[in-house]
Amino acid sequence: MNTTTSNKIVKGFRAMKLIFKFPYLLNLVLESEDVFQKLVSKKYGLDNGLPLLHLEELFPDFTETISPYAYLSGATMPIDIALLKAIARRQNAQSYFEIGTWRGESVTNVAAVVPHCVTLNLPKEEILKLTGDKRYADAHAFFSKNLSNVTHLEGNSQKFDFTPYKGQFDLVFIDGDHHSDAVKKDTQTAFELLRNDNSVIVWHDYGYDPETIRWSVLAAIWEGTPEEKRGRLYHVANTMCAIYLPGEFHTETLVPHATPKHYYEVTLKPVKC
Repeated sequence: MNTTTSNKIVKGFRAMKLIFKFPYLLNLVLESEDVFQKLVSKKYGLDNGLPLLHLEELFPDFTETISPYAYLSGATMPIDIALLKAIARRQNAQSYFEIGTWRGESVTNVAAVVPHCVTLNLPKEEILKLTGDKRYADAHAFFSKNLSNVTHLEGNSQKFDFTPYKGQFDLVFIDGDHHSDAVKKDTQTAFELLRNDNSVIVWHDYGYDPETIRWSVLAAIWEGTPEEKRGRLYHVANTMCAIYLPGEFHTETLVPHATPKHYYEVTLKPVKC
């Protein structure tokens, strides 16, 4: 036995002892992004993630104004919110369901173009139990709480009874718990919420950034999507979003750190509170 093999065996026994002593460490192994990357590559053939769909393919004259936007921690990128708003316009969406609402920036922007919006978020008491941070709990739905066309539901999307809302929505946005099992369950739920074959789903945090795939989320999206619908899954370029969208499109393969083909102009101005 050579030294390298001997070291691997010793490390293996040490790892087993640690997992036996601290069972939660097994979750870290099972939730490893490397594990999920190998899974989606070997099992599903998604070596480079979902096909890359450029915004210009969807919107030849892509222009959106995002307001409000706080530029604070945990916020969705402006271009991701712009995608939601532009998709709502493109599909002439009349109804929107959002799983996971932070300060309410995304739903507030969408509500400017969609007549009926519904959000689902954890109850404040549960947020307090999880975080112990009252200010964090109070900040939820800050921007959207007084909008007349937004209904705020409370509950855990993994347990919530969606029966009254099935088959009613043109656009669904998933931005809740990002653990793989939770994303898979939310994905299955989202397909039940869709009104018809023209309805759209958008997932946030498909990537850690627009060029770095979050493999655990990709695996969950793929497994939660009906097999016959997987051909409509895309990664929208320059965003952290995946999308389920009807239609035929020209796509590319994600090449991280490639020379930019598309870039945008951003104008900022303060809005009085």
